[in-house]
This record gives sequence, structure tokens and C-alpha cells, in this order.
Amino acid sequence: MTLNNSTNIRKHKSQAFWLFFPAASLLAALAVPLTVWAVWSGTGWPAGLLGSGHGHELIFGFALTLVAGYTLGPQSATLLYPLFGLWLAARLSWIFQPHSLLAEILGPAFALLLAWHVVPRFSAAKKWRNKMVGPLILLICLLALAFWFSSSLYSPIAAWLPGPIPLMQSAIVGLLLLMTFMGGRLIAPAVAGTLEKKGIPLEARVQPRIEGLLILVLGSSIFLMAFPAANLLTGSLLIAAAALIAIRTLRWKLWYCLERADLLVLALGYMWLAIGALCTGIALMQGWLPAAALHLITIGALGTLSTSIMLRLAWQRSHRKPPPASEVFPIAALLAIAAISRFIAGSSPFSAPTLLWLSAGTWALAYLWVTLRLLFLAKHSKNRRK
Repeated sequence: MTLNNSTNIRKHKSQAFWLFFPAASLLAALAVPLTVWAVWSGTGWPAGLLGSGHGHELIFGFALTLVAGYTLGPQSATLLYPLFGLWLAARLSWIFQPHSLLAEILGPAFALLLAWHVVPRFSAAKKWRNKMVGPLILLICLLALAFWFSSSLYSPIAAWLPGPIPLMQSAIVGLLLLMTFMGGRLIAPAVAGTLEKKGIPLEARVQPRIEGLLILVLGSSIFLMAFPAANLLTGSLLIAAAALIAIRTLRWKLWYCLERADLLVLALGYMWLAIGALCTGIALMQGWLPAAALHLITIGALGTLSTSIMLRLAWQRSHRKPPPASEVFPIAALLAIAAISRFIAGSSPFSAPTLLWLSAGTWALAYLWVTLRLLFLAKHSKNRRK
């Protein structure tokens, strides 16, 4: 292959995040208020967002789309657009016809196809801590398949699996571990680079011992979370993980990076991981339903980290600089309001409709803003390349 042919192939590849990130943001913005509407209005529409359906879409729809955008990198149109089309068909069929065979097949099909293309990218890692990313992504994708087996009307083995809600809770702990690992790998070098410019050494960067302990503790919790009989053990492990995450964050000395709004918001998202793990652990050990505490992970941590990473990557590609404070701080504040109000609403949130609508509204506003900004930044990036 000649150099010119190789260059032309690269030119015809598109960055996956420009396609998947706006789609993920728009799904997040629409799915949550529609979930509240489906119950509050009494219409039951859209049916796919009732009960555990909204969790299914935000974990196996939204979160896996973030994984696709972040890990696929540049891809040819022959791969990117069919994969995106499969994701879109899976989302529409699940939201509007969740009990159809088509809906129950397309979702796991997207998850497995994504794993097929993403997981091998991490196989070249040498250290065991680095090798865990691929299997962890594969596990989350397989949980989408397990969710189908456990809830499908067409599955003959549903009785042999944990129910859809325990499997979903396991997937949330899987996301907790994935965000803990990848968030740490993003924050540590960025903070170290900022401090080096100031002549401040940072010895605690990746912190491999803490990272290894987190992988073991949270990896065990993923499995145990599916079995309520192990709640005391799972809760204690999550509390230990919360302490490790907090210690790791403090050792990054982020108080020396006050001028870097993007790093401060990423660190806030990382601390939401600790808060969510702590509250979930306490709920499990006290015998309480963990739904409210788990939303501190899915709203506070996933929301803050995902919006920060999407905007950070888009700004770096389009403007060669991190996003400004005027953009990231208001979004982080909206998501904090969403997380806190949903947590206060408790395990029976529809008995507190004001708090529930406040949570859904602030979440939707944050992601609508991110969607618009991503589209604008994509256009700016495209114009720069011309």
C-alpha cells in the first residue's frame, strides 16, 4: 500500500465520538423526563421507560453509547454508520415496543457487536490492571444479554438467573468500576502536567496499589450485587471502595489546579463515585432499598464525568484547549441538583413529584445543553479541516 493510499484511508475515517456523543446526550435528555411523564401522566407512554425500562436505557443504551464514542476512535463509514443504525433501531424499538422480540434482540446485538470491536483494543496491555478494561467492558455488554434472558417472555432460562433489577444494579457497579479506572487514568496525567508547569511535583499519579485494590473490591461487588443475600458483604466492600476513591482523589492535590475548571469538574465527578459507593454501601448494610443511593452514581458520577469528558474531548479537537469554566461549572451544578433531589426523593420517588421533576428537569437541561454544544463544536471542527 502506498503512502498516498494510506493517507486517503485515514482521511475517510471519522471519529466515532462526533456521532455517538451527541446521540447519547440527546437520549439522556429525552429519556429521563419521558420516564417521569410515563408514570405521572397515567398514560404509560412510552412503555419502554416504565419500571426497570428507564434503567435499561440509561445503562445499556446511554452508557454503552458513551463507551462506543470514547473507545472506537476513528472508523470507516462502513463500520460506524451500520453500528450507529443498530444502536438507534435498538433504542426506538425498546422505548416504544419493549416487549417485542425485535426490541429484545436488537439491544443485546448492539452490545455484543460493540464488544466485538472494542474489547480487542485492550488486549495488548501488559500489566494486569490495564488488561481489566476489555473484560470489564465485555462484562457490561454481557449483562445486557443477561438482562434480556432474565426479562424476556421468550427466554426459557429466565428462572435460573437473577431478576432484571439485580442485574441492572450489578451493571451500575460495573460502570462504577469502569469510571473509577478510566477517570483516574484521565485525571492523573492531566493534573500532573498542570502541576509540573508550576514546578510542583506530584508523586501520587496513577497510584497503582489503590487502583489494584479498587479493581479487586469493586470487581467482587459486581458479582455480589446480583445476590441480595450478600448485601452485608457487598455493602462493606462498597464503603471500602468509597474510602479508597476519596484518598486517591485527595492525593492528586487538585487545590493547586484552581484555574483548570475542566479538571475540577472531573474531580467532582470522581468524588461523586465515592459518595455514591458510600451511600449505596450504607443502604445495603442497613437493609434499605439501594435505588436512591445508586442514582448518586448514575446521575452524580456518570452525569458529571460523561458531560465533562464529552465536552473536554470535543473542545480539544475543535479548539485545541479545554472547555471554559462558564460551560462546565453550570452543567456540573445542574447535575448536582439532579442527583441530590433524586436522592432525597428516596426509593418511592413518585410520592415526591416536585423533587422528581426537579431532578429530571435539571438533568435534561444539562444534557440538552451538552447536545447543542457538541453539535456546534463538531461543525467548528469540520470547518477548521476545510
